Formats: sequence, C-alpha cells, structure tokens
Amino acid sequence: MSDITVSPPRPAPRSTWRRVLRGQEIGIFLVLLGMVAFFTLATGGASGTFLKPTNLTNIMLNFSWTAIAAFGMTFVIISAGIDLSVGSVMALAGLAAAFLIARDKSPFLTADGTVSEWAIPLAILAGLAVGALAGFINGLLITFAKLPPFIATLGMLQIARGIVYGLSQGWPIQNLPPNFMTIGRQNIPVAGVNFPLPTVIMLVVGIIAWIFLTRTAWGYRIFAVGGNEQASRLSGISVTRTKIMIYTISGLLAGAGGVLLTARLGVAAPTAAQGYELDVIAAVVVGGTSTSGGEGSILGTLIGAAIMGVLRTGLNLIGVEAYWLPSAQGIIIIAAITLDQWFRRRQGKPTGFAHWFSRGGK
Repeated sequence: MSDITVSPPRPAPRSTWRRVLRGQEIGIFLVLLGMVAFFTLATGGASGTFLKPTNLTNIMLNFSWTAIAAFGMTFVIISAGIDLSVGSVMALAGLAAAFLIARDKSPFLTADGTVSEWAIPLAILAGLAVGALAGFINGLLITFAKLPPFIATLGMLQIARGIVYGLSQGWPIQNLPPNFMTIGRQNIPVAGVNFPLPTVIMLVVGIIAWIFLTRTAWGYRIFAVGGNEQASRLSGISVTRTKIMIYTISGLLAGAGGVLLTARLGVAAPTAAQGYELDVIAAVVVGGTSTSGGEGSILGTLIGAAIMGVLRTGLNLIGVEAYWLPSAQGIIIIAAITLDQWFRRRQGKPTGFAHWFSRGGK
C-alpha cells in the first residue's frame, strides 16, 4: 500500500471584503462602534473629551503592545491551546533589552559614558530572542513532556516572573537611552492625527500575522490542528512541529510587546505587564476566536484589543474607578465565551468537556 499524504482542505477563495462582511468581525466591529458612540455621548458629545485627538492617540498607543501579544495568542487559541505566560514573558523580554542598554548596567558603554548606538538594535533582538525562547520551551513541554498547555504555560508564567524579580532584585532598571525610548514614544502625523509608532508597528505585525495565518500552508495547519488534531496527524501534518512553532511565535510576539512597553515606560519594572495575560486572552476571545479551537482571525483580535482599550479609557473618563475595570473585563470575557459556546451548539459542534474528550483530553 503506497503512502498517501492528504493536505488539509483549504477554504474556497473569497475576497477579503466579502469575508469581513459575512464574518463574525462585522458584529464585533459594530460592538466597538457602539462603545465609541456611548462614551462619546457620555463625555460631552462630538466636542467632548473622548473624541479629542490626544485621547484617541492614547487609546491607540495603550492597546498596541497588548494587540501584538494577542496576535500570537490568536494562533495558540486557534490550535485549541492557551498561553498564560505572555505577561511574564513581556516583562522578561523588556528586562533583557534594558540590561544591555541601561547606562549603569550595559556592557556597551562608550568612553563618554553613553551607550553605543548599535547596542539598541542588539537589545531589541535580545528581547525578541528571550520571548521566542520562552515560547519554544512552552512548545517542548506541551509536545514532548505531554503537559497540558494550561500547566506548562502557568509554570512558565511563574518561572519568567521569578527570573525578572531575581535579576532585578525587585528594583526597576532605569537610565535607558533616549533613542531606545523613542520607539515607544514617537508619533507619526497622518492627516492631522498623530499615530504612535507602536501602533504603526502593531499594524505591520498584524498584516504579517494575517498573511501567515490565511495565505500560507502553516496557517492552514494551525486551523487543522485546532479543528481536529487526530485527523490532522492522519493527513500528514506534523502536529508536534506545528505546536512548537505556534508557541514560539506567541513568545516572540509577547517579547515584541514587552520591548515596546519598556520603551514607552522608559523603565523595565519587575511588575511590568503583570496580569496582561488576561488582557491578551480577553482581546482574542472578544475578537471571536473560539476557545474550542479551529476558528479565529487576526482582524477580530485587533478589534477585540481595540474594544478593551476603549473600555479602559472610556470607563476612566466617565468617572468609574480603575478598581472596577477587572470586573468589567471579566464580564466581557464570560459573555464572549458564552456566545461562542452558544453558536457552536447551534451549529452542532462539540463544546466544553465534550470537545475536550473528542481531542483525547489534550
């Protein structure tokens, strides 16, 4: 009997515009528009606080690094996995970059006491490499050690945060070069609106992630593994390599978000990005990615991140204390997952523990 490799079925080609109009993204986008309209009216209308260019710039800036990390999380959740370590990995990547360029710690100081210019791109690459390494280790633990993604990434969350505290001794790393901080603080004027550089980087990363997920064979394998892991393995897909790649990408993008956050703050704090894993997961599930795997989109995640950013800023502007924000985020996460499970039941798809058992408990 000859060996036959069956490629996973590819969706019928459709224009991007038709896919957006017919997809779940349009509903999420309408929710975003509704939130913008509500907060606009609640803060004084068209001439009020919410629509001021400065406020819009701050909203775009504040969800940029969350969205970048969420793009990687989208791959993970589409594959029916989870990555709880992204917040700690963001902090670790930022710390790695800061150690190379902080004036009191850098090994690349010049004679006049400043940091060499070429050390800045090296620090950025170091942050990305640290993130990718953490994600790679997650992938190995999940595929070879056969640990559930929840356990493996929960352990990495603690390990990465412990390394951050250990290396910094609980003190923030300061005295970063101005050229490095420019990455997180520079604005690019477009048609009278200042677009933060991190937002531009977020859009570029989002486009690359969208192309990778929808226009490459690896992207189709991610959907296939999330939809039915056993069938994917039988059709010739290397599930092990695919999962390692997914978690490595998630770590890489978390590292990118951490470097940008550090550049914006101008300091690598040991508490940086603490709890961000919930923001990242919220952006993905609110954006329509199914927690049962096999469904999701980068565009939906981008809109989901924008919703979380608008929610955070809008509640603050109307006088809601920041202490209540986690409750609002929790309500949105529960509502999004409840709707996802409801739609899956209507479509006759497995949900919850039924889906878990159909995947052999993985």
